[in-house]
Amino acid sequence: MSRTARRITATVLASGALLAAAALPATADGRGDHRHHDRPAQRPAVVLGEIQHDGPGRDNGSNRSLNAEWVTVTNTGRHAVNLRGWTLSDESRRTYTFDLRLAGRSSVRVHTGAGRDTRHDVYQDRRHYVWDARDTATLRDSRGHRVDSESWGRHHGGRH
Repeated sequence: MSRTARRITATVLASGALLAAAALPATADGRGDHRHHDRPAQRPAVVLGEIQHDGPGRDNGSNRSLNAEWVTVTNTGRHAVNLRGWTLSDESRRTYTFDLRLAGRSSVRVHTGAGRDTRHDVYQDRRHYVWDARDTATLRDSRGHRVDSESWGRHHGGRH
């Protein structure tokens, strides 16, 4: 090996050693691991969809009138999501707790009144209206983290 080749090899090896030494502290304390931090924030797969807070016709308190008030929860992802323990609540903290598995790319409508639960419709079995003219629907996962919310009336801002 020529003298020039040895110098180049020595320089490359020394540079590599310096780079490796500089990188060690960064990866040891986790600052060098950007796998989870550089990803763009993913949109939640489960979101609130259409909301009918004031059903058509007179609010006469009948079960039919109560069930005309509803909130749609939609799974926009391809895979099913277990909603067991998830909650849907209003500003007054009236809460419905889910006990279902929502198929991928499907929705379930949460009615206020009584009825028989199916894959597409579930019922809170309430005797009084939940959603007011000015309110916020909040969807939380089983750990209590807010997944999505939608406001109407005085809020005018939509999603929060």
